[in-house]
Amino acid sequence: MSALAQPLAQSVVQSVDWLAVAPPVVTAAVALGVLVADLFLPESRKAVLGWASVAGLGAAALLLLPLRDGDRGTFCTDGHARACSYTADHFTLVIQFLVLGGALLAALLSVTHLDDERRRVPPGEFWFLLLSSAAGAALLPASRDLATLIVALEVASLPAFALVGIRHGDKRSSEAALKFFLSSVTATAVSLMGVSFVYASTGTLYLTRIAQRLPHVDGQLHTLAQTGVVLTLVGFAFKTAAVPFHFWVPDTYVGAPLPVAAYLSVVGKAVGFSGLILVTVIAFPSYADVWGPALAVLAALTMTVGNVAALRQQAKRAHSAVRLLAWSSVGQAGYLLVPIAAAGYTEDAEKAIGSTVAYALMYAAVNLGAFAVAALVGRERVLNRISDYRGLYATNPLTALLLAFFLLCLAGLPPGVIGLFAKVTVFSAAVDAGLGWLAVVMAVNVVIALFYYLQWTAALFRAPEGEPARHRVPAPLTAAIALTGVLGVALSGAPQLVLRFAATGLF
Repeated sequence: MSALAQPLAQSVVQSVDWLAVAPPVVTAAVALGVLVADLFLPESRKAVLGWASVAGLGAAALLLLPLRDGDRGTFCTDGHARACSYTADHFTLVIQFLVLGGALLAALLSVTHLDDERRRVPPGEFWFLLLSSAAGAALLPASRDLATLIVALEVASLPAFALVGIRHGDKRSSEAALKFFLSSVTATAVSLMGVSFVYASTGTLYLTRIAQRLPHVDGQLHTLAQTGVVLTLVGFAFKTAAVPFHFWVPDTYVGAPLPVAAYLSVVGKAVGFSGLILVTVIAFPSYADVWGPALAVLAALTMTVGNVAALRQQAKRAHSAVRLLAWSSVGQAGYLLVPIAAAGYTEDAEKAIGSTVAYALMYAAVNLGAFAVAALVGRERVLNRISDYRGLYATNPLTALLLAFFLLCLAGLPPGVIGLFAKVTVFSAAVDAGLGWLAVVMAVNVVIALFYYLQWTAALFRAPEGEPARHRVPAPLTAAIALTGVLGVALSGAPQLVLRFAATGLF
């Protein structure tokens, strides 16, 4: 081998840090194992696949523990300007914990759901798709180049389309999957065009190198670089369900199996927001004067449209409980956008991003809990209307108290202390960045949201109409409700567990 070829070969052959990549790799390996096992298991033993999936997600989450001490990178380039495609830093680990924990709770809900709809939902395909999506979602926050970022985004999204429409013979489910698919494909096309423009103008895909080269782009390529930045941000705005790219959310949540709607409301949002954080704060800091104001306007529109639409939900309308949670999630996405927008106005971007992550952790725990209770009520009341929750305290007092607690956390009222503190950190991020007008819009929206959250909470303790329904709680559903309840209460008792991210940052 020539002297010139030796350094080239050394730069191409890379060592892999298997411990760093273990969480998404284990999740993907379990997905493949479940798919193969489905071919050989008799129908009577297909329930094993669900518990194997839950165990696999738990094992992947536990593999985060050895990584908690420091940064690890793999698939890196050599030389003085070292860049890695995969980095397991504190931001990555926190988002991976959120993603794998959210997928684990969605899997617990799914075990019961598949028992109830055994003939309409094929278990092997369901678990393979859920685990595949979770693997992509776990890969995304560790991605530090645009190619890996887009691949991870699509690995997380493509199985989700099939999960939404997986129920055989359900027209609503098929329509929801089609609407979700079309909106997401549009987002992907826009993102890919933006990424190609950024690559053409900078000559690199690594996020850190893009940040170094964007301010010094040749004058002839300046317009191309600006267009690439804007298109990339628009693509991720679709993924976060920010207004006006939110239209797919309510119909998708109603048409999808309820555990899939819960998964999308938490893990789907984590995917979109972590990707948005990576491209804005790490890759495009020199364009903060562009994406900062744009995200601030999107945050104001998103929280307003989401909360007003949730306020208009009629208690006796079919699926009104799920629709309210869907519109509520759009409103919550607006709150999550506020600190990211604030990062464009402040020099301490890490602290602002920490506020988003702290809020996301709170939202994930209590929103999954609300969906778990909705799954319980939906087993007896198929239409899942808000009016179906009237008198829940009389038949399931503990479940009613937990749902009330989850709704108060989302509203930001005691005893949901973590919800209150998380909203204060987001509010503070806006004020510290000089976005007083956005803080006022957020305060108005919090008041609007109080009305529909308290209206639903009050219905739980009213006298039931007609014969009260007795809800039998299967073990997996009990575990999901209990886990989210314990987590919500623990965070309210010790909010510093997540709020410290808002004070110290993550990167």
